[in-house]
Amino acid sequence: MSSAFAEYKNLINNPGEKILAVDIGGSHIKATILNSDGILLQPYEEEITPHPATPNTVMKCIRKLVIQFPSFDKVSVGFPGYVKDGVVYTAPNLSHSWRKIDFTRMLSGYLGKPVRMVNDADMQGLGVSQGKGFEILLTLGTGFGTAFMLDGKLLPHLELAHHPITAKKDYDAYVGQKALEKVGKKKWNKRMKKLIAILNTVFNYDHLYISGGNAAYLHISLAKNITLVSNQDGIHGGARLWKSESNPKSFHEN
Repeated sequence: MSSAFAEYKNLINNPGEKILAVDIGGSHIKATILNSDGILLQPYEEEITPHPATPNTVMKCIRKLVIQFPSFDKVSVGFPGYVKDGVVYTAPNLSHSWRKIDFTRMLSGYLGKPVRMVNDADMQGLGVSQGKGFEILLTLGTGFGTAFMLDGKLLPHLELAHHPITAKKDYDAYVGQKALEKVGKKKWNKRMKKLIAILNTVFNYDHLYISGGNAAYLHISLAKNITLVSNQDGIHGGARLWKSESNPKSFHEN
């Protein structure tokens, strides 16, 4: 038995604190168990995101997943919308019924565990951050997501997706999935080149990370301080969300 395998076996048998990490997406809802260092202890399980994806139908979907993870101490949730202090204000790719919904409280009440919830890009940004300087994560998928970090700590979430980039289009409409399908990959890449140049000028970031399913279609030259990352690379975010009190406060329904 190799020392690496023995170490991993010991980790599985003695994981310490276990964190249920839930990723709520427009097409699928995924969950897994991490240790406090963000190491995957169990494979991902997933359910198809219900339609319409209301707070109640999403909760029912999470309940199906949780049955497969009977033991955990804390919960981290990445949510595709604007989240402040655990309250969801908007979720344009799920349903318009998400208006000031305290989903953190709802979920903690059901699970009986402390819960922290942030925007899904924020959780992934925490996972890929190197903790040095000003970093930005972009997610290219159904919509356009962003996370901003300073020295490894999350900054307040900005819905940059809904900021105008042309007279008639916001970032979502400019480079989201519908735009890619409408204008084609060549023109979409030109748009991405313009968008990255704008971000560099406006924010003067130290490092930019690009993730999401549509990142695979990028065929432009990228500067040395730009890195393509996978959703799997962001898995550590579920654990890092609990590392610092500067991150969002948890809610625990007693």
